[in-house]
Amino acid sequence: MLVRHKLETMTRQRVFGVAAGYEDLNDHEALRFDQALQTAVGKESDLAGKSTLCRMEQQVDRHSVVKAHELLWQHFIEQHETPPKEIVLDFDGTDIPVHGDQPGKFFNAYYDHHCYFPLYVFCGRHLLVSYLRTSNRSDSRHSWAILALLVKFIRQYWPDTRIVFRGDSGFYRPRLLSWCDRNNVDYLVGISKNRRLIKDVEAPSQLVRDTHQKVGEKVSATYRFRYQAHSWKFPRWVVARLEEGELGSNPRFVISSRYDDGFKLYYEQYCARGDVENRIKDQQLYLFADRTSSVQWWTNQWRLILSGFAYTLFERLRAHLKKTPFERMSANNLRLKLIKVGAVITRNTRRIRVLMSDSYPYKDELTDLVRRLVPG
Repeated sequence: MLVRHKLETMTRQRVFGVAAGYEDLNDHEALRFDQALQTAVGKESDLAGKSTLCRMEQQVDRHSVVKAHELLWQHFIEQHETPPKEIVLDFDGTDIPVHGDQPGKFFNAYYDHHCYFPLYVFCGRHLLVSYLRTSNRSDSRHSWAILALLVKFIRQYWPDTRIVFRGDSGFYRPRLLSWCDRNNVDYLVGISKNRRLIKDVEAPSQLVRDTHQKVGEKVSATYRFRYQAHSWKFPRWVVARLEEGELGSNPRFVISSRYDDGFKLYYEQYCARGDVENRIKDQQLYLFADRTSSVQWWTNQWRLILSGFAYTLFERLRAHLKKTPFERMSANNLRLKLIKVGAVITRNTRRIRVLMSDSYPYKDELTDLVRRLVPG
């Protein structure tokens, strides 16, 4: 007998599997009979097996990936009851090591191995973009186009919201900054040091150096000044973080479209982008974004998206865990404490019963969570 599985059901099956810690298609050969997973995806019969799921993933194309990202963007808009006054779009890239003959495999000298170089975009804890790239191009590859698409989409719903583009020096491109100026997008972007920048901060750097020699400890300060590179049509504000320690000088520079206090711009606004690395770590280490072993490019991109969907699922779960010890736990800890729990499941035409052990230490917290998720 021919059995047909809906695309929506198979996608849910894969996302819930990744969230529960089952990253491989082979796992679904047993999971397809799991009553808890069947209930979660809304079916009462056997789910798709590994071969069916594999065929689904092999059919993914560019259009599917675009639609998946639009779903993430729409979900982001829906999580706000009113338009925010300001949002910050954090751009960052990382490496995914590859060990086979995957398409687009290149050796990256910085990471010292063959890898992919996906681009992630977050707004706070919200994932907006999970885009697979080859590692033979710069950090900023396609970031301009993705930023333009994001700005266009967001302003359809929030035309008065202030948008800030934030990234490290890998995303510094003069034409990208010019586009931001023309389209009323603010930016905080790192810029690599050069001889002109070092010369412009020579006087404040000497003050920091003298202070370090007096106190004998590491000393840092910020200095804001106007700077115009040869490729710029007009000067921009640059904030220098000047640091002097045992190892010598360590200046850092950030370009800003804002006129604000240098300390606030660098430490409170620019350095806040470091939290993005924790969000990426959740996906790379705990939600299997690195499972890019397919010989099909778009299949690997799809697996990156599945990891992003699982991450979003955990963030929605976290919204129901506010003011509890679970609110700030990683995806891995949430999985171990609330999802991968041994239980006996009985199911009939009227109800589903989950019987947990009395020794399960979080049974009260899990019961309260279920009540919040399913009122009544």
